Amino acid sequence: MSIAQNKKAFHDYFIEERHEAGLALEGWEVKAIRAARVQLQEAYVIVKGAELFLLGAHVSPLPTASTHVDPDPTRTRKLLMHAEEISKLIGQVERAGYTLVPLDLHLKRGKIKLEIGLAKGKKQHDKRDVEREREWQREQQRLLRNKR
Repeated sequence: MSIAQNKKAFHDYFIEERHEAGLALEGWEVKAIRAARVQLQEAYVIVKGAELFLLGAHVSPLPTASTHVDPDPTRTRKLLMHAEEISKLIGQVERAGYTLVPLDLHLKRGKIKLEIGLAKGKKQHDKRDVEREREWQREQQRLLRNKR
């Protein structure tokens, strides 16, 4: 069950691979994410040492769930993955000019998971080509509907 998606990532990047990671969260964050009070639009994943961290994801605290803590909505959150997966991703990011972007925050068997994508940036002309192709597909569908 998807909670939040980063649609802007598909516009700005070519997504080559997808991986799933857990998140190290605090209690108030879990409650807020389950209530869908999260945004991934400006979020990105960085490599620090041999670990991955999610930066820029905004989790709005619930007024009832965070009375005894001082919530930081945009704090850095650690991503949880197997060490061999992390080392493989780090190698691809450092060698080939790839970046890691968060794509989808979802529930899986009661746990909150983040789908991250190994991505390569699109140039402006690539974005225009994709938009042109999307408009052409829409136009084809419209023409087919009108013929019937």
